[in-house]
Amino acid sequence: MKLLVIGCGQCGGRVADEFARRDRRAREQRGVSILSEALAVNTDIADLSGLTFIKTDQQHRILIGGRKSGGHGVGKINELGAEIAREEGDRVLESIGNSQQRSPADAFLLVAGAAGGTGSGAIAELTHQVKERHPDKPVYTLILLPFRYEELTEERAIYNVGTCLKSAYLVSDAVFLVDNQRYITDGESIKSNLTRINTRVVGPFYNLLCAGEEKDPRRIGSRLVDAGDIIQTLSGWTVIGHGQASVSRARFPMAGKLDFRNKLTETEKGIHAMNQAIASLSLKCRPEDARKALYLLTAPPEEMSMTLITDLSMTLKSVATEALIRSGDYPRGRDSIHVTVILSELTNSGRISDYFSKAIRYIYLKKRRLGELKEGREGLEEALRDIPLLL
Repeated sequence: MKLLVIGCGQCGGRVADEFARRDRRAREQRGVSILSEALAVNTDIADLSGLTFIKTDQQHRILIGGRKSGGHGVGKINELGAEIAREEGDRVLESIGNSQQRSPADAFLLVAGAAGGTGSGAIAELTHQVKERHPDKPVYTLILLPFRYEELTEERAIYNVGTCLKSAYLVSDAVFLVDNQRYITDGESIKSNLTRINTRVVGPFYNLLCAGEEKDPRRIGSRLVDAGDIIQTLSGWTVIGHGQASVSRARFPMAGKLDFRNKLTETEKGIHAMNQAIASLSLKCRPEDARKALYLLTAPPEEMSMTLITDLSMTLKSVATEALIRSGDYPRGRDSIHVTVILSELTNSGRISDYFSKAIRYIYLKKRRLGELKEGREGLEEALRDIPLLL
């Protein structure tokens, strides 16, 4: 599956830059391309300048809102970010159009941090514009949720998250949710943490995107997962995870290749990778709330068997009990088994509901301070209607 990735704001731009790095790696090491293009859109010149792998021309690093922001961002005011995207989205659409003529994408992926200003505000508006211009292709969003300290100390951040999620959900074909807090490593610098987080955000997509782009017959799975399978799986709130296990070449060297002990080791490794993928999903959720699921097994050809595929399918079904499950294999690598898992169309998310509740309370308290509440209002429930759309 080939994506066109658009990073919105500082956070989104850095994740898009990591997608561009992975695309270079895929081309150099596997001879395939997983991106038609990577773009970064921002109101801040410095953020655009700090990227590494996205091309440096104005068609790929797109500065918007120069007149209103002076090239220094929107200061977490995501309504302003949405307004600028509404006014200057044509510049982004022009870059997308030029890219599609050179290398068509199977789908679009827009990325942003939910708590900021430019990305939080622009992502839904740009998603809406891309869908209108390219109605024949799915448009997905990948939204990174704030760190815990942001939630505890920045009321405006919570408001931004609520408005961003509500707006993006209404216009996206699917919304990938990523909890930044899950990927923090204590004792490391801020820069190291952010780099590691971006790597872990993008990592689970790598094999999934490569599998359908392979041209070498030896690398094409017996049950190929390509763009069609992924598109049919993705819908609504979505999470993704990745797990792996090392393959011991020694195993039971004195036993025959088909010895049951070697078969047991192979299955145990695969199930370990599956459990790890489920445990490391990009947002903690209840797998039983998913209505669709997909997994991809990436492993050396000799490590794959129908027994392993059956056991992996049963393991996923045991937790995602209500999901329609699609699966595939990707014969790649020599010393490890990888499993990528997607859970989609999540019908209930306590974390998302909590963000909406906090955003509602923020609006309610703000209106009460300003004396804007009328007699007879029902408080927080009534305020639900007041979460604005950034469209």
